Amino acid sequence: MTILGGPALDAGALDGTEAAVAAAGRHVAHNYSPLPVVAASAEGAWITDIEGRRYLDCLAAYSAVNFGHRHPEITATAHAQLDAVTLVSRAFHCDRLGPFCAALAQLCGKDLVLPMNSGAEAVESGLKVARKWGVDVKGVPAGQANIIVADNNFHGRTISIVGFSSDPAARDGFGPFTPGFRSVPFGNPAAVAQAIDDNTVAVLLEPIQGEAGIIVPPDDYLPAVRALCSEHNVLLIADEIQSGLARTGHTFACDHWGVVPDIYLLGKALGGGVVPLSAVVANREILGVLHPGEHGSTFGGNPLAAAIGTTVVSMVARGEFQSCSAELGAHLHHRLAELIGSGVRAVRGLGLWAGVDIEPTLGTGKEMSRRLADRGVLVKDTHGSTLRFAPPLVVTAEEIDWAVRQFAFVLRDAGS
Repeated sequence: MTILGGPALDAGALDGTEAAVAAAGRHVAHNYSPLPVVAASAEGAWITDIEGRRYLDCLAAYSAVNFGHRHPEITATAHAQLDAVTLVSRAFHCDRLGPFCAALAQLCGKDLVLPMNSGAEAVESGLKVARKWGVDVKGVPAGQANIIVADNNFHGRTISIVGFSSDPAARDGFGPFTPGFRSVPFGNPAAVAQAIDDNTVAVLLEPIQGEAGIIVPPDDYLPAVRALCSEHNVLLIADEIQSGLARTGHTFACDHWGVVPDIYLLGKALGGGVVPLSAVVANREILGVLHPGEHGSTFGGNPLAAAIGTTVVSMVARGEFQSCSAELGAHLHHRLAELIGSGVRAVRGLGLWAGVDIEPTLGTGKEMSRRLADRGVLVKDTHGSTLRFAPPLVVTAEEIDWAVRQFAFVLRDAGS
């Protein structure tokens, strides 16, 4: 297979791309600033645009496409379920929901699953469960519960979530915000200890902060927070929506430190890159605080999503994707680290998840992303001068080498 992004497009070829981008600009709300790449099809680790140019996808839809575009096991499940039933709402039972929840609970080592749709829904649901648990089980006075979060977190963009965000772009103009959250520095267990009081019901963390630039905490951080939560009867909630399901070389990022949270929040890759599917997973004494009428979702746990989720869980349970992520992730980090001093300042991450800080004098992260797209590699910038590399777990070492070579060319050209 030839691994080339293809030649630069001429003015005539750009007409179709420009027309598609212009149409989106007229009718799509401008809450994103996407690169001028118009996807028409995709397979494995590759996306093809409407002009026929191929790109190596090194974003994987923020880990939603962990298993590659149109993975044959997942698409076969989707096709079969489309011919059966796709939605009945939770007003009735469906034959796909029970097996999905049983499989996911087993994967997580927990009792119960609360199925939802988007990652932000999973986070919001987890926050509600923690507050209800605090009142019903811990005995916190109603309306007095507090939850500790980390600075520079990213858990979604609902009103409650952006209220405890450190990002001005997420917060400015959207208040007033939901009270009851305390933000402390990420990676500092002493700050968590200082913030805990009798009314603290949960600590919500990303084991590795994604949007912040793939920030890996010190090795003693998560074990120390786990011990604090156990000591003070506080729930540890792990947002594994981006980091989970084999992305970092383990089933969950928490596994790197031998930490088991009280609540897993899952999403993105759980839907196989086909449907929105998320979940809150915990033991019965926690999720059992919910009773009929207290929480719900029309599409949550729908038959199509549940069927796909069951296939995804079975694929993760085999362990092959964790092995691929660990082995190829080490290769990716090694190749990226070779560029330190040649336009790269630092490389962070675990598995097939890397945050790369570039020299600001070479251009912004957005500018570098555009230059990489011109060479057939799709990445995403964050925090000005950081690029995120997170290819699907089906990527090959040869494809990683090709992508890093393109990155090296871009850095060289920017510095000349």
